Amino acid sequence: MPDLLIELRSEEIPARMQRKAAGDLRKSVTDALVDAGLTYEAAREYWTPRRLTLDIRGLTPRSKDVHEEIKGPSTKAPEQALAGFMRKAGLSDISEAHVHTDPKKGDFYVAHISKPGRDAEEIIADVMPDIIRGFSWPKSMRWGPASAKPGSLRWVRPLQSIICTFGPETEEPTVIGFKIDDLVAGNTTSGHRFHAPDSFTVRRFDDYSEKLERARVVLDAERRKEIIASDARNLAFASGLELVEDEGLLDEVSGLVEWPVVLMGEFEEDFLQIPDDIIRLTIKTNQKCFVLRKPGNGLSNRFILVSNIEASDGGKEIALGNAKVVRARLSDALYFWTTDQAALPDRDKLTASAEKFGLDLAKPLDQRMARLDQLNVTFHAKLGTQGERVARIAKLAAELAPVVGADPALATRAALLAKADLTTEVVGEFPELQGVMGRIYAGLQGEDPSVALAAEDHYKPQGPSDQVPTDPVSIAVALADKLDTLVGFWAIDEKPTGSKDPYALRRAALGVIRILVENTVRVGLLDQYTAGVQALASQNKTDLSVKDLNEDLLSFFHDRLKVYLRDQGARHDLIDAVITPASDDLLDITRRVAALGAFLDTEDGKNLLSGTKRAANILAAEEKKGTAISESVEPSLFELDEEKNLFTAVTQSVSLATQAIGNEDYSAAMSALATLREPVDSFFEAVLVNAEVENVRANRLALLAMIRHATGAVADFSKIAG
Repeated sequence: MPDLLIELRSEEIPARMQRKAAGDLRKSVTDALVDAGLTYEAAREYWTPRRLTLDIRGLTPRSKDVHEEIKGPSTKAPEQALAGFMRKAGLSDISEAHVHTDPKKGDFYVAHISKPGRDAEEIIADVMPDIIRGFSWPKSMRWGPASAKPGSLRWVRPLQSIICTFGPETEEPTVIGFKIDDLVAGNTTSGHRFHAPDSFTVRRFDDYSEKLERARVVLDAERRKEIIASDARNLAFASGLELVEDEGLLDEVSGLVEWPVVLMGEFEEDFLQIPDDIIRLTIKTNQKCFVLRKPGNGLSNRFILVSNIEASDGGKEIALGNAKVVRARLSDALYFWTTDQAALPDRDKLTASAEKFGLDLAKPLDQRMARLDQLNVTFHAKLGTQGERVARIAKLAAELAPVVGADPALATRAALLAKADLTTEVVGEFPELQGVMGRIYAGLQGEDPSVALAAEDHYKPQGPSDQVPTDPVSIAVALADKLDTLVGFWAIDEKPTGSKDPYALRRAALGVIRILVENTVRVGLLDQYTAGVQALASQNKTDLSVKDLNEDLLSFFHDRLKVYLRDQGARHDLIDAVITPASDDLLDITRRVAALGAFLDTEDGKNLLSGTKRAANILAAEEKKGTAISESVEPSLFELDEEKNLFTAVTQSVSLATQAIGNEDYSAAMSALATLREPVDSFFEAVLVNAEVENVRANRLALLAMIRHATGAVADFSKIAG
């Protein structure tokens, strides 16, 4: 089967766009080919800073002939119906249709449509221009003389050449020479911008990739990453150092070079007095370089850089140039760091704020918190200043502390200092270090380790892969921070809509869920809503009552919890069966779902589900008809042993399940329900529910209601599939 090779080579492709663009190209091309009737065995995309490449193997050389029948209206149908049929079938006259006969419906028209297959070369030449012209880039541009023409090509950077070859391994491939503006697809490309700028001819993918390698281009991004990581580790090891791994930076750097050359730079040891986090971020952000550490002894004054060229001097000047820039940036960082340690020049103006929050102006971080309040930095126009928000968070954290096992005094202190680093010089220059610097500065001024840790960890988790805080003080402050955000924005009616979530409220809710569930913490959300609303009301930020918020915000949490549990592998119907509109204990919900899932995986569970749903369906039908159902079961009306046995089993099961639920032992509750399987099965086999005698029928229906009530204590079985 023939293979298809496509390369789109441009002036530059920003590193952050490369992977997605290559994936988009693969999807666009393969979808278009399949839609046109072709099939393929495998497709793989590649990317470098200058090219997107697609290798499609085993593409069929021609689409199949298509024969189909389109059924039309009766031969007696009105003109309007016939006209619609002809348009649908592509007929110019009704005489082109065939007449078929049906014994019941009579004669009707059928169009026999035959479409001959097309050569793959024709299809490729047809679809590729539209794919390239319609390619979606976050930002794109026009260039050259063609840019003055309407509808000229837009690309991320000037598109310089296109390769499109097609054919089997045993033959010379065909060049599919479609045209876009002044560019004609061919079989030539060029290699590395500096080492191999001359163009060369390629045939198919294997030939293409080998020639690129000789032209100083490593096509495979994963291989570029392996080269960089391996050479960096080896270079560090040769100097008695260790590489500080950074997968995100490795991804980015591999997208900046086509021919990675790993070098080592150096800066003055005096800069090592700066905290490691600042050094690492400075070097990473400004120069895209990796830091090194001494084994067990902090960072080294050396760093790893990745060049895109093999310099004649072995990279000496490149390393010196990078070191010069790193030195300048570290000089700035050192200034910010030392400035943050000194007393603020306006400290005498911060007394009122310090007294309001009980701060010690002899301590640098306390000064920063006082300044945050004194400056009246706005958090949100309708929710007040950062100082007002910190006051709310501190109050909520103190109330949450006993619930999560934290010292209320430490939780309050941690909340008061958690946002203080927002006014530091370092965070002003490196916003990514907010929280990190709070932890460092809190440690320097002798705060309790839990208070210092909470300054960093209260922002977590910031994404699905981020760890949750585990220290009780951090948990209290993190929950208070996120709940204040959610309650506040709900109070001012700034909720997420569709895909828009400017205040990251979905992330905040998911953060609350993960903190509670992964730390096995029991918190009643409704109690926290009450505290949050009261804190807002005390600052005149809302006139809403707790009731106004409960239903809507709790529903929002339920939706986020469903997403979280589905990602953990839970069935959506089991979640729906467990959650009620008033469920505000998220940990309890997750435990019920887990126990229910395990129970329904057993034979007892499956059979009880079937019996319970049967009972519920009968009840629902009779309730709809208005059939009399006794308020309670009267054993004296039992006529069969199966009725008596079921009544005894249900009574015992309810007692045991209720006790187990009270002890939050949901596995035991499920075991109690499992005893109902046999008596429920026997009841339906032997007993006619809709007996002719009215009071017997009403009593039997009441017995079914007992089954529904018994299982309903754990979950709503009617919502479970199966």
